[in-house]
Amino acid sequence: MEEKLVGIVLGSDSDLPVMKDAAQVLEKFGIGCEMHIASAHRAPEKVLQYARTAESRRLQVIIAGAGKAAHLPGVIAASTSLPVIGVPLRSSFGDGVDSLYSIVQMPSGVPVATVAVDGAKNAAILAVQILALRYPELREKIRVFKEGLAEEVAQKDAALNELGYREYLAKYLPGK
Repeated sequence: MEEKLVGIVLGSDSDLPVMKDAAQVLEKFGIGCEMHIASAHRAPEKVLQYARTAESRRLQVIIAGAGKAAHLPGVIAASTSLPVIGVPLRSSFGDGVDSLYSIVQMPSGVPVATVAVDGAKNAAILAVQILALRYPELREKIRVFKEGLAEEVAQKDAALNELGYREYLAKYLPGK
């Protein structure tokens, strides 16, 4: 899908090292995305304009990452009818829990789906699952992806049972 279906919004360029993971996951699923920096506090008009015009740009899901006060996902969700997925980002204060609380505590009527702190990969996978409701080819890709996760666990279990925990740690998780 060359069309950009997902918007990724960062509150700051310092969020890019985490939020790039969302773009990379979407790329693996063949989903186009756009990415913007738009601070809810430093550029509120830009955020409102972005959210209000998202549907006209044919976006179908928005992923918004923010740290500290983390108002960005909520402001976007208040200004669009599209599903919004919030990614709370780790900051120097509160280890990201402050961001998590800010995003997850939305008032009734303004939901923001929220993933783990620094969970940009899961935000993208959730976006793919939302899009799969409309695009059957994505349903198959998600099914194959989940089967791959199960196979990975089976391989790790087999290696653990073959090697024993000490050798497994030394080989696959050195320093743990």
